[in-house]
Amino acid sequence: MADHRADPPAEAQPEGETGDHGALDYFDYDLPPERIAQEPVEPRHAARLLVDRIDGRRHRTVADLPGELAPGDVVVVNDTRVSAARLQLTKPTGGRVEVLLLRPTGLHRQWQALVRGGRRIASGTRLGLDGEELVEVGEQLGDGRRLVEVLADDVMDRVGEIPLPPYIHRPLADTDRYQTVFARNPGSVAAPTAGLHLSTELLDRMAAAGIEVVRVELQVGIGTFKPITADRIDDHHMHAETYHLDPEAWARIRSAERVIAVGTTVVRTLESAARTGELSGSTELFINRGFDWQVVDVLLTNFHVPKSSLLVLVDAFVGPRWRSIYDDALADGYRFLSLGDAMLLDRRHPEAW
Repeated sequence: MADHRADPPAEAQPEGETGDHGALDYFDYDLPPERIAQEPVEPRHAARLLVDRIDGRRHRTVADLPGELAPGDVVVVNDTRVSAARLQLTKPTGGRVEVLLLRPTGLHRQWQALVRGGRRIASGTRLGLDGEELVEVGEQLGDGRRLVEVLADDVMDRVGEIPLPPYIHRPLADTDRYQTVFARNPGSVAAPTAGLHLSTELLDRMAAAGIEVVRVELQVGIGTFKPITADRIDDHHMHAETYHLDPEAWARIRSAERVIAVGTTVVRTLESAARTGELSGSTELFINRGFDWQVVDVLLTNFHVPKSSLLVLVDAFVGPRWRSIYDDALADGYRFLSLGDAMLLDRRHPEAW
């Protein structure tokens, strides 16, 4: 179970710390473009795994994960499915516009969306394809978001595409490789990428080793991938994302000796539920240095974009050690970001930094 020891006073400077961890620039690092993975490895569990545990650092593959865990451990995965939420449409004048449907507002056919491809798209503009009007653009919502109305219920089924991150420059040969093998309910606009490494074969081996796998759901949206633009980390605001846990799953998680979160979306789901007592709802939880951890003990995650909220979360989990982990990964040829390799991290107490 998670250790609830208090963080040290704010003025204490952890050993090895350099720079101001409250500043966005602290979370910058040099990521050469050629190190950004453009396609996944096969099979899924063949991805490399940089293990940084209390007993040392070593290079493995995800296939070795059962040997890094123990009987009685509970591994928690996010079983959300990525929706075909990217619509490539045209304006009445013929210009191309991309609409990324983020989340429904709760009103009939209305969505929050990102609309790209025109500096000024007036409210009321209708976008379509092959002469059919499919989306009407509405008011500005801030942070680049627009209110849009989808003009037909089956738009995503007919013309939607799985949205890949902008740093992936060619389509995947098999779009199922941007879904986890346990994906269930659609609703996300990005994959819970740490889970992409887990194959059915690996899950079976974990079960045979006495390692239990539990499902939760967080619908990945702009809160996860929106860049931090504030100069100070404390000024960043996370957009709400919807999560859900079954009561039985939550009971198994809370009674576990050790909880392993597969990905940062699982972390935010579990720590949000622990704070609010609510097993379903929305979360704007932003995890940064000084966070009071209540559930997660071990984190399986990918290597993240510089200056991102995901990297800030990793820093909250292991402290300034993240930089030497990333340096080792870069020096040893690991593949970065959504389709890249992974790392397995023990949560470090601030007094051990």
